[in-house]
Amino acid sequence: MKLLLIISAAVEGATGLALLVMPKVSVSMLLGVPLDTPAGLVAARIAGAALIALAIACWQARNGERGSPVSGVVKAMLFYNFAAALVLVYAGIRLELSSALLWPAIVLHLCLGAWCVLNLRLTRRKLSRAVVDQVDS
Repeated sequence: MKLLLIISAAVEGATGLALLVMPKVSVSMLLGVPLDTPAGLVAARIAGAALIALAIACWQARNGERGSPVSGVVKAMLFYNFAAALVLVYAGIRLELSSALLWPAIVLHLCLGAWCVLNLRLTRRKLSRAVVDQVDS
């Protein structure tokens, strides 16, 4: 299973990075059609961020005995939420896309990303306290 997760992380990460950085070329190579609308570029970049998040989750889970799988998922969601927020900010400012839900979606992703950071810090603090308690006993 470890090899499966490592290869999945590599494949999904590479595909996600390609979609995030070069969406026109990636979609054209994958689907054989041009990606020529700003909304399509944004959707491809969001999909790229999601694939990278999946790669992070696979990479974090590859050593099932080490660390918490939940922590790996939260790290993946942290990346996804901040990446999605950045792509949407880019869409709103540079591509001049607008809708009633664009900025609320940005705020939502930023809040979810901050919540992930908070949870990871609290978990790290609890683990540190548990280690100190074990040493003291």
